[in-house]
Amino acid sequence: MTVAPAAGTNSTLRTRAAAMTLACCFAAAMCEGLDVQAAGVAAGGIKIAFAPTPAALGLFLAAGNLGLLFGAVAGGRLADRLGRKRVLVASITAFGLCSVLAGFAWDMPSLIGARILTGLGLGGAMPNLIALAADVSPERARNSSIALTYIGMPMGGAIASSIILIAAPTQWRWVFLLGGVAPLVIAPLMAWLLPDIRQAPRERDPAADPEKTGFSAVFAEGRLRRTLILWLSFLLLNLTLHLMLSWLPLLLQGRGLSKSEAALAQVGFNAGGALAALFAGALLDTRWRRASIVVSVLALPIALFLLASASPLILAMFVLAIVLGGAILASQVILYGTAGGLYTASTRGAGIGSAIGVGRLGSLAGPSFAAVLLAAGRTPAEVLSSVLPIVIACGLCIAGLAWRKPGGAERDAGA
Repeated sequence: MTVAPAAGTNSTLRTRAAAMTLACCFAAAMCEGLDVQAAGVAAGGIKIAFAPTPAALGLFLAAGNLGLLFGAVAGGRLADRLGRKRVLVASITAFGLCSVLAGFAWDMPSLIGARILTGLGLGGAMPNLIALAADVSPERARNSSIALTYIGMPMGGAIASSIILIAAPTQWRWVFLLGGVAPLVIAPLMAWLLPDIRQAPRERDPAADPEKTGFSAVFAEGRLRRTLILWLSFLLLNLTLHLMLSWLPLLLQGRGLSKSEAALAQVGFNAGGALAALFAGALLDTRWRRASIVVSVLALPIALFLLASASPLILAMFVLAIVLGGAILASQVILYGTAGGLYTASTRGAGIGSAIGVGRLGSLAGPSFAAVLLAAGRTPAEVLSSVLPIVIACGLCIAGLAWRKPGGAERDAGA
């Protein structure tokens, strides 16, 4: 089925196509969130099975993000040329197959190789999920649609975190098998049900420079400064997010919580963050838009400071983990919404893909940043406090970037 989001298209069919697209994108994002979190969930069992060196284990934990960095940049660009549906279905199939392969790994090199390939597929999927959600949504509901798609990731992460509470470490292979089978089931359904969104003719500007296509168009029409700020925001926020995804349970255990209590707080971080992200996305499409931005960027350093300094009581830590996750993921939605509106549909894949790719540098740096501090003898509270300057700088970038709506969205045919 092909849907051209231009004037004269039947509104009922367009609404059904948009709903089907958002449902497919949410399901795919859940699979991606489960797979991204799978490495951290399986790490304990892998240590038992393969007895890796610290360097090998660190490379395994970074391998998915390394592949995702290149996959996001290439996947977004290819989708602008070949069509989002085609690249998205191929990416989901690829990371499903490679995750299953990781479940049958026989040593650390084979496991690391499978995770790099999984990351390539994951990277190709995420910018296209966000871009598709923006493509099919009218401007008045674009942020809500992006938020609905994005929260699939933390929901999938919460499922992965819950596995820690019920599965024995020796069952680590099933984490990758589950993370692979789910997208392999969803991919053919998406190929069948997902509408093929075509760029509307009226979006193409005949006066536009034909040489400014792909990545060059990301910086065209006065977008250079805002694109660079967007990249910096993604870099700092992903550094914080992936530091917490990788180290929060261990840091909370270092502050006095038990393993099960820390795992429960991690589930709260993901699930509470998903709800906050959805709420923030809805507010971004209302007159409360700026208030939601202010609350999100202020809540992040405050929650982090209290988490580092408050008494290590399970209820307090659980609530603060929820607030911290909510602030980080709400800020993530603000960035995705800004990126979705900053670029036109013909460059949205490249624009979002490049931002996600730069953000993956932060994903690689975040866990290593905490590891270096801990190796230097810093306490868990000091590690959490050390992140404060990063989140303050990130908040200033996000507020400055998102305070006014970018004008690129207004030229989209789907708006």
